[in-house]
Amino acid sequence: MYKVFNGTQIILVRHGECEGNIKGIFRGRTDFPLNDRGLVQAKDLAQELKSFPLKCIYTSPLSRARQTAEEIGKQCEIKVKIEEGFNNIELGSWEGRFKKDIAQEYPKEWELWKKNPEKLQVQNMETLYEVQKRTKICLDRLASKHKDETFVVVSHRAILKPLIAACLNITSPYFWKIHLDTASYSLLSYKENRGYCLMQLNQTKHLKEYISEWV
Repeated sequence: MYKVFNGTQIILVRHGECEGNIKGIFRGRTDFPLNDRGLVQAKDLAQELKSFPLKCIYTSPLSRARQTAEEIGKQCEIKVKIEEGFNNIELGSWEGRFKKDIAQEYPKEWELWKKNPEKLQVQNMETLYEVQKRTKICLDRLASKHKDETFVVVSHRAILKPLIAACLNITSPYFWKIHLDTASYSLLSYKENRGYCLMQLNQTKHLKEYISEWV
């Protein structure tokens, strides 16, 4: 079994690919399932994570994350638990819409999204600060619960990037300074007297095929 750090290990997984990723759609809580490539990615990821001494798997309730988590659970023989705190960002009127259409309809907000999304405020949309706050509370609770164990969190790009920034005390703007591909994993260590430490970021060596998504 592979353990990088003598303490609590947290494996942060971005779900496998879905159609929303490749079609340029703002996904939010629109419930896209994994596409064919995403299903293969989930299997390859699960095979990679079998080398870790996993104790528990937590996942966003959305299908693309849950399917990824269930494949890990199947191969590692661990039960998957739904954690609402890791659900994707609420996107309000941008939910489920093509990015090119948002760019035309909301040009000022689109420019802010590309340059400093932490400052973006759209009606009925969660801010990245709000995402960061709720996810950090959730992760802190689980890190305390699983002291000196290794557990997995399967979630979304707009969840994991603010969460990583919060754990490392990275100040705004941070969103475009952290990159996470579909079906990648990142590794955090945790000790009470030291807090969180980033051990690995955006690991994709297990993937045979993927498409990076930048905006």
